[in-house]
Amino acid sequence: MLFALIGFGLAFGLIFLRVPIAIALGIVGFGGFWLINGQTPALSMIAITTTDSTMSYSLAVVPLFVLMGNLVAGAGISAELYRAAQVFIGHRRGGLAIATIVSCGGFAAVCGSSIATAVTMGKVSIPSMRSYGYSDSLSTATVAAGGTLGILIPPSIIMVIYGIATETHIGKLFAAGLLPGIIGVIGYSLAVRWVVWRDPKSAPPAERSTRAERIDAIKRIWTVAALFLLVLGGIYGGWFTATEAGGIGAAGALGFALMRRLPMAKLLEIFRDSAQTTAVLFALIIGATVFSEFINYTGAHVAVLHLVRDEGLSPTMVMLVIVLVYVLLGCVLDSLGMMLLTLPMFFPIVVGLGFDPVWFGILVVMLVELGLITPPIGMNLFILRSIVPDVPLSTIIRGILPFVISDIIRVGLIGFFPVIALFLPGLFFD
Repeated sequence: MLFALIGFGLAFGLIFLRVPIAIALGIVGFGGFWLINGQTPALSMIAITTTDSTMSYSLAVVPLFVLMGNLVAGAGISAELYRAAQVFIGHRRGGLAIATIVSCGGFAAVCGSSIATAVTMGKVSIPSMRSYGYSDSLSTATVAAGGTLGILIPPSIIMVIYGIATETHIGKLFAAGLLPGIIGVIGYSLAVRWVVWRDPKSAPPAERSTRAERIDAIKRIWTVAALFLLVLGGIYGGWFTATEAGGIGAAGALGFALMRRLPMAKLLEIFRDSAQTTAVLFALIIGATVFSEFINYTGAHVAVLHLVRDEGLSPTMVMLVIVLVYVLLGCVLDSLGMMLLTLPMFFPIVVGLGFDPVWFGILVVMLVELGLITPPIGMNLFILRSIVPDVPLSTIIRGILPFVISDIIRVGLIGFFPVIALFLPGLFFD
């Protein structure tokens, strides 16, 4: 137990000192394993972990989904998604902000990345909202919050990493994330309506679109809808695995990009960015696996389970403590680092207490999502600051508060009513 606590402290300290997460987790995990078992077992462990991770069939889904998201983003589909939502609801007060939320949800469905969603949709929607007189606090906060849907609405890279790290069925995780993702879109839209109700001048209405404009907008997004249905429908229908779905989705996105006549230079840039992102993610997975091996060997989670049972603590109380830890860590750590640092300890405890691993995965992703917009170090807040450098960070933080409240309510709903997340997995996979 003592070794585990020291390991967590060292890992957290290194991450806080801006040591790359993969290196921090790998060094602490390898060093701890060496101290307990000796040099030769430690070297063997890290060699086997590296080989198994890089040669794993299951992990092949990571570069495939990364490539699919980059191809869709590079093909400029974000503008068309935003336009489609805008022509239907933009004429209402606050409609452009709600259109941004909806288009973020649609883009997330084929992108799977929060940062990519925030950056791409921010460049499209913020100039439009500003041109109609939307307040900077509402427009920037809307994009920051909408971007978080990228890691919840399937397919999601972070869900894939959770599934691999915990050996949880990725298809079930994708199915479980769909309803909470839709609730997230509704909750953020209600947050926009609340802001508009308090300050109508913050979101003036745009002009009403014609029927012809609406039909044209729908025609332009059929490829995204088709790709989304192909990838998720195939997984839910049992036609192919998540890895196969990643391959089909990447191939479909490439075909879509070629239809758009993307320049070869742009395609090569997309492939290079996808390779770099994949390398970073694999390094994170290897580092997290090494750290997990160390924590598991200490038996810390078993000791905690015995302590919980001996003290008579209820599973609900333990879960509330875990949720609080995630909320606090979300204020100082990035999403992936927070998840990879805590899963080796929390996941065995949660499963040992009888909680569903799929439900816990969705809860973790939502808490990580909350961390992306939680001051002072919410990643998406700084992303928006870089997109609109003339807007003070304090303005973005002030605007994000209603969306943070919406996320807290959603976490409570999924936490106390697990059936919301588990309904679709039970329908399609059981």
